Amino acid sequence: MKKARAEVIREYGPFPGVKNVGGVSYDGERVWLAGGGQLRAFDPASGETVRSIDVAAHAGTAFDGRHLYQIAEAVIRKIDPHSGDVLATIPAPAGGGDSGLAWAEGSLWVGDYRGRRIHQIDPDTGAVLRTIESNRFVTGVTWVDGDLWHATWEGDESELRHLDAATGEVVESLALPPGVLVSGLEYDGNDRFYCGGGDSGKVRAVRRLKPR
Repeated sequence: MKKARAEVIREYGPFPGVKNVGGVSYDGERVWLAGGGQLRAFDPASGETVRSIDVAAHAGTAFDGRHLYQIAEAVIRKIDPHSGDVLATIPAPAGGGDSGLAWAEGSLWVGDYRGRRIHQIDPDTGAVLRTIESNRFVTGVTWVDGDLWHATWEGDESELRHLDAATGEVVESLALPPGVLVSGLEYDGNDRFYCGGGDSGKVRAVRRLKPR
């Protein structure tokens, strides 16, 4: 397993009225964060909030190219980002213990926080298609150029982990600086991860350094 450290290159927030960031996503232009009672979008260049949707937003957030998906307690809601309308609802696989959320390969990938698992689910029905085991709490899920990554948060430490999606084996890990905790994870398709900062109310941009 390759080990490296992750470099925090920018912090956003804290955002007014957001006590906890439960999930993050990126739509190609804006970063979305789950702020409890709202989904908010901000411009990653300026850091300014540009959109908000009044919807329960407690954990992971995902974007499929057209729609947002948001975990709220024991359900996942499909949301029109333009109107804010909830278009559909499916059950979350852990029934309230779900954390990260990502879209890839036509499926939703859901972190089961205390179960230390990641579920691939059908976005229309919520049916679990496969499960990948981890040996750490899962606090965020994303895909990087076809590779599965997840965030962990145990005690006062967080790291980003690259998994073999077939076996669950850890291929690479990136340690966050002490005190930087991750709740929600999204890769921007270029050179950085966006990491939810839990009860700091912040979102952090993280760049990967070369493995040592």
